[in-house]
Amino acid sequence: MSAAVAITYDIPKRQHPVMQFVVQQPLGAAGLVIIVAMVFAGVFAKYVAPYDPLQLDYGSMLSPPSQEHLLGTDAYGRDVLSRIIYGARTALLVGFLSSLLGSTVGAVLGVCSAYFGGRVDMIIQRLMDIILAFPIIVLALAVVAVLGSFVVAGLDLNLILAIAIPMVPKVARVVRSSALVICEMPYIDAARVAGYSNVRIMFRHIIPNVAAPYIIMFTAFVAQAILLEASLSFLGLGVSEPTAAWGLMLAGSSAEFYREAPWMIIFPGLAISLAVFAFNLFGDSLRDWLDPKIKV
Repeated sequence: MSAAVAITYDIPKRQHPVMQFVVQQPLGAAGLVIIVAMVFAGVFAKYVAPYDPLQLDYGSMLSPPSQEHLLGTDAYGRDVLSRIIYGARTALLVGFLSSLLGSTVGAVLGVCSAYFGGRVDMIIQRLMDIILAFPIIVLALAVVAVLGSFVVAGLDLNLILAIAIPMVPKVARVVRSSALVICEMPYIDAARVAGYSNVRIMFRHIIPNVAAPYIIMFTAFVAQAILLEASLSFLGLGVSEPTAAWGLMLAGSSAEFYREAPWMIIFPGLAISLAVFAFNLFGDSLRDWLDPKIKV
């Protein structure tokens, strides 16, 4: 009688999604590290910044980078490093909130346009065409100029709205194209025959299936929102003094002190570039990772 032979199979362990992303998208992981560092600096700015960003020191005006002030001081003696750290909080708050608002409104409009079709689709798409006809910065400038400033808890809500509006049509069109495919699926027809309401069908069956393009667009638009906030602040239509903001730091130093104190321009500019670069890296990598047609 022959002895039974046990056959075992080595089942590979499933890798954690975060580790999968790090391994498959190293550039995106590098961008994520920068984003996490920015978030940490913004949240714990009170403990990370060496000085109060509003503290005036007229005896240290226009001091070059030194051991006492690592990135120098501005025309009022305020520490540039501290203002850059606190400026990360402003940039991330405005960037995330405006991107969240614009992406969410655009996603809802895109799903409604694809699901209802007909006249609803035509009206929504023509409205999106009108918004797309304006350059982003011009539209944002117009909204800020018309609405003015409405500050709540130190945050300008009209500025967030002005940055969010130009994002809506792009998200709406991308989400609509994905939702059109889903609306043709048999389970959508089955849900209609079963008597489910339109709201339930959209929120339970369509919106979860367009989450991937929504997340990708949201991440990509954070970088655009940070750049728009800096541009509007530079032009005097965004965040106002004495709030620490990268665009304001450039506006207060570009004309008068670009030769005498170049560090006042270089370091805020590097902060803006690094933030935009990090979010673009992460957004592009996230798109490649979530898209099954691209992901290997």
